[in-house]
Amino acid sequence: MTAWHVGDELAGRYAAGTAAETDAWSLEKHVESCAHCADRVSAAVRGRGAAAPLLADIRTAVLAVAEAEPVRGAPRLPGPASRLGRVVWAAGPALRGAWAGALLLVALGAVALAYVGGLGGAARPLLLVVAPVLPLAGVGVSYGRHADPMHEIATTTPGGGLRLLLVRTTAVLAVAVPVLTLAGAALPSSAGGPGAVAWLLPGLAMTLGALALGSYVGCRTGASSVAACWAAAVVLPAFGTSPSRIFDAAEPATRYFAGTAAQSGWAAAAVLCAGLLALRRRSFDHLEKS
Repeated sequence: MTAWHVGDELAGRYAAGTAAETDAWSLEKHVESCAHCADRVSAAVRGRGAAAPLLADIRTAVLAVAEAEPVRGAPRLPGPASRLGRVVWAAGPALRGAWAGALLLVALGAVALAYVGGLGGAARPLLLVVAPVLPLAGVGVSYGRHADPMHEIATTTPGGGLRLLLVRTTAVLAVAVPVLTLAGAALPSSAGGPGAVAWLLPGLAMTLGALALGSYVGCRTGASSVAACWAAAVVLPAFGTSPSRIFDAAEPATRYFAGTAAQSGWAAAAVLCAGLLALRRRSFDHLEKS
């Protein structure tokens, strides 16, 4: 059976707004899963200069309404601060959910264990073991049909897809990196142990790996899979001991962070994952199916 694709004539009629409703519906449904036809239709729309003023008018009207009517639940701040607050609110779904609270809880808990619980330098290995997977949780709840009620609309916009995903991932990292790094710096260091920033390259590599894997299976599944692999390889062996030996067991896990060889490996993994993500960038232009 020969697969159906959008022809130039149908793409032109769709761009001109003269296509029959059934033809337009079939085209819109088809381009959700066919990147080649989506490019053809996009080119046809861009080729009609008359559409640009209409799109500009629509954009102006939408921004005017958004400025006049605060988004439900968004912070209400005066003047330019209001617009900035809405941008942050829209760019970071994870920041307004339970993820941000869990992140602060982990950071403050590590500091409390070090100084109030009497762990001292043993608290830093615990934080290092957990820190790389915390951004993954934020990424998993930032993009996709499970996380975003506007996913179907956002995916079809010029600013959707990988661009929106990277914006929301940046918002997650912009919060996670300073919080976890400051918490690590506040902890007492152990002799010869990794520094407070030793988790950054592993965390970046895992985040890029989750995004690259998400291009195949969806962001939530991709982030969960990477986190599960890290937990099976590092976290569970470190914590799967008797409570009295948890902190001693976390110390050997720091070998994944310490040393030039380990950090170089994480850097190479980050570059490879970034390259794969670039190759798979168009996969985010369609709705997630999982």
